[in-house]
Amino acid sequence: MSLSEAHVTKPEIGLSPAARMALLGAVLVIIYTALISSADGITKLVAGGYAAPQMFVISGLLVAGLSVLADRHPRQKLGLRTTQPVPMALRCAATVVASFCFFNSFRLLPFADVFVFVGIMPILAGLMSGPILGEPVRRAAWVALAAGAVGVMCLFPGGLHSLTAGHFYAGAAAVAGTFSMVMARLIGRYESNALAQVFYPNLTLALVMAVALPFVWKPIGLADLGLIAAYAGLLFVARWLLVIALRMLAAFAVTPLLNLQFVWMVLIGWFGFGEIPAAGTYLGVAIVIGSGLYLLWDQATPSGQAAVRLKPAE
Repeated sequence: MSLSEAHVTKPEIGLSPAARMALLGAVLVIIYTALISSADGITKLVAGGYAAPQMFVISGLLVAGLSVLADRHPRQKLGLRTTQPVPMALRCAATVVASFCFFNSFRLLPFADVFVFVGIMPILAGLMSGPILGEPVRRAAWVALAAGAVGVMCLFPGGLHSLTAGHFYAGAAAVAGTFSMVMARLIGRYESNALAQVFYPNLTLALVMAVALPFVWKPIGLADLGLIAAYAGLLFVARWLLVIALRMLAAFAVTPLLNLQFVWMVLIGWFGFGEIPAAGTYLGVAIVIGSGLYLLWDQATPSGQAAVRLKPAE
């Protein structure tokens, strides 16, 4: 065999296309967690002075407007039409419920308590993925999901006996938020226009909240208006990235990575609101992140890819 033949037949070393897609999806989710946690920090600041409709009418219209502007970019121009009206309507409804409930949970609870329920979202995604997406969680992945649940319980400061209305709001937000993400992945199987999935839910949120706006309106200062505008900008970019990531990773693999928000929120709660986490918080964060990395690895394996096959976007 000649040297040139040996060179030609030498096997390639590197990541498989499936692994590269999983890695890119993970990077997008990590960026999403930083952006959405910053937006949640603004929510906690604003929630003390204004009702949910006032914030979401302004921010929802801003995000919808940014979606229209982004669609005008020459490299985008896919339009905001959707070929999946029913899943999109379900996603819009779930987004409204999740946004309202998360707003009230942030108003009533410390960050660590709210994100206990964010940590439950991988379990919910696993339960929803089978009947809705045909993506049943593999047996090995349930181990990681269970470990993530244990980590979440480490973050609950007062035990289950301390449940309040704020915790029920957070629980409802977790269920609705998970369903919204599962719908996003379902829509992403049939169309590649991520902006439509940002535009319609936020426009719906603004229109629904506008019904209650006259009853809760308060004069708003320029500083607070600037905060809401910053929230809208962070939310726009974060949700756009998440929709793209949900086309690359299974829902049950994305949601554990969302628990990286714990890290950001511990830092924001500590430096922004003086909420110093207990030692159990750090243990819970380590367990939760470990379970998310395991699920990511599980999907990158050939058997994991065989269990979760995407239909190409039309």
